[in-house]
Amino acid sequence: MVDNAEALDLDWMDMSDTDELNADSVMHFALPDAPTLYVVATPIGNLGDLTPRARAVLQRVDRIAAEDTRNTGKLLNALGIRKPLMAHHDHNEADSAGGIVACLQRGESVALVSDAGTPAVSDPGAVLVRAVSEAGFAVVPVPGASSVLAVVAASGLVDGPFTFQGFLPPKGKARLDKLQVWLARPEPQVVFEAPHRILQLFDDLLTVQASDRTVCAGREMTKQFETFYRGTVSEVFERVKADAYAEKGEWALVFAGQGESQDTAEAAGQTEEWIKALLAHLPPKTIVQMVTQVTGLPKNQVYSQVLELAKQKD
Repeated sequence: MVDNAEALDLDWMDMSDTDELNADSVMHFALPDAPTLYVVATPIGNLGDLTPRARAVLQRVDRIAAEDTRNTGKLLNALGIRKPLMAHHDHNEADSAGGIVACLQRGESVALVSDAGTPAVSDPGAVLVRAVSEAGFAVVPVPGASSVLAVVAASGLVDGPFTFQGFLPPKGKARLDKLQVWLARPEPQVVFEAPHRILQLFDDLLTVQASDRTVCAGREMTKQFETFYRGTVSEVFERVKADAYAEKGEWALVFAGQGESQDTAEAAGQTEEWIKALLAHLPPKTIVQMVTQVTGLPKNQVYSQVLELAKQKD
């Protein structure tokens, strides 16, 4: 079972029930006695981004499941933490999940970490979380650093919904097809790319005629040589090609959404004119049926538009 490390004598703000910090908004942090899987976010580059809670959990658990035990070993050494490590990666995830469940059944608590960032976000973890939940054990997330949120926050391209897509297929038609589908979506798209494929990604973007799409490309985020390039795909491509370190760090990119095209806007305006003309001669129900049949637009969308224009007419 977990030990009683002094490092866990911490106060934590619990802001779930109050908008202001006051004497009642702190709670004593402690791990439960029951065997638990902790999904722990680790820094994506800057060690200072490890949260005190994450450090405390890593100190208290019985063992740590890591995507790469060598990388996690370096992190633990920097923190002065010694814990048994077990490998949990893409190639052994199913078998490893069984082993971790067995640890929990023995009364141990386990922390899951990836090489950087939050496990199960384009990294192994989902299979294990399902297995642990199905076995009846608690799964506790320990939030922290995320390259997805870091690049979104720095992009200036997201002020509402966005879609995180992860990595593209490595090559071939599947890669271009997927890229076209993502870029056709109205909301911003967040994409990861490996350093050795970043130039290929921009070549692919030109191939699918996305040279004018606005993009923010981030490399080495939170590290000493953190770099962001912003502009159109063509502009950023030139800057990436000139970057001698472009292929030495993973990339996270935000592409502006497709938005409403000019053709779509013109079609919407034309539909409105049709409805206005028909309202002078036909009841709303008939207009909805006719416009839906001609345009293929969703019935509820046309119905709402007809009602709104009918109110304006009255």
